[in-house]
Amino acid sequence: MNETLVAAPVHHVPRRHPLSWVPTLYLAQGLPFYAVALVAGQMLKSMGVPNDQIARWTGLLGLAWAFKALWSPFLELAPSRRMAVVTCQIFGGACLALVALALQLPMWFALCLALLAIVSLASSTHDIVADGIYISSLTAREQAAYAGWQGAFFNAAKFLSLGGLLILAGELEERFGIASAWTVVFLLLGCLMVTLGLYHWHALPATPKLAGRIRHARDVKATLVDVFKTFFAKRGIWLAILFIILFRAGEGQIQSIGPLFLRDAREAGGLGLTTAQVGWVYGTVGTAAFLIGSIAGGYFTAWLGLKRALPLLILAMNLPNAVFWYLSDAQPVSMPLIVSALGLEMFGYGFGFVGVILFIMQVVASGPYQAAHYALGTGFMQLGFVLFRTISGDIQQALGYRDFFLWVLVAALPVLVLSRFMRIEAPDNAVENN
Repeated sequence: MNETLVAAPVHHVPRRHPLSWVPTLYLAQGLPFYAVALVAGQMLKSMGVPNDQIARWTGLLGLAWAFKALWSPFLELAPSRRMAVVTCQIFGGACLALVALALQLPMWFALCLALLAIVSLASSTHDIVADGIYISSLTAREQAAYAGWQGAFFNAAKFLSLGGLLILAGELEERFGIASAWTVVFLLLGCLMVTLGLYHWHALPATPKLAGRIRHARDVKATLVDVFKTFFAKRGIWLAILFIILFRAGEGQIQSIGPLFLRDAREAGGLGLTTAQVGWVYGTVGTAAFLIGSIAGGYFTAWLGLKRALPLLILAMNLPNAVFWYLSDAQPVSMPLIVSALGLEMFGYGFGFVGVILFIMQVVASGPYQAAHYALGTGFMQLGFVLFRTISGDIQQALGYRDFFLWVLVAALPVLVLSRFMRIEAPDNAVENN
């Protein structure tokens, strides 16, 4: 079960340069994720759906990414990783285009949610196979060299979604109406995903087959059971899981309600920004601040060490909560002040988010089955995000914006206390050679 898999002899074929497929592969990974996580919420807000409904349903759609580790071993039964990636991209793109059609129908709300749920399943499955292609097609040195391209183009999908599509939606809303505007947006998303799928049919490398590759579902089941047994047998794992879930308690609520607060009328406690203004702030200044914060957080943690840096990273994750509380209390009208505050929010999120990722890598995923245990750890992380996001709308409706953001500040404190009890040691096998 734990024997090392040996690559079968591979016939020499012309090798595609990684830059011909790595950037587009991770752009295709990010587009449906942000379509569900960000764009769908803004579309529902424009269509007049209440905040509690938006938070609940978009939160539940995120469960696919939380539980993707459960079906990841069964993807080894697929005859080709390239075929699986292309299928997920084209199928997901078709469903996004169908969302555009559904917006013109009487039962648009239920149809859109059903289609977005299918997009979530296709996208989360795509993540697994795409990462598998990246790992199996590149050497260890290449994986490190192209990791920057990987992250840059995943976040480029966020920039395109918020800095491009949301601004476009805002302009089209004023000219053609809300439903028609978002029909165009989701049709463009669908066409882009299908185009990427067709491109990847030719551009993606044919990954080498493994001589010891799992061929039957019963072998997958045995491996899956062993993955779970070794994961939950780790010392202090339940406390670590609680820490991972609580780490994003504040962020899960802010990411759901924050953009809705920006668009709500000032009489309702919001800032009264337009769809295009929210898109411009998050897609340009916000994205740049997030990237700078992420890079700075990584260097800061490398310099100080995870154990000493973790409390400061948690405080940085709480910075967005403080920013939104200030905005809800002061309700500033100065756009430069609002933009600066939201830039600070995204910087804090990027800086602090490094903490939970490194905690999962160095503490939770150490030992055998590192990739599978990392997937489980990130699954619990996403589960915590979804749980808090799902209930955030009901809490906001009960408290109002100002008291809601105060509650979020308090909700982010337990993980700071819990960090004092985390056992953080450098893993013995921190670096593995392929």
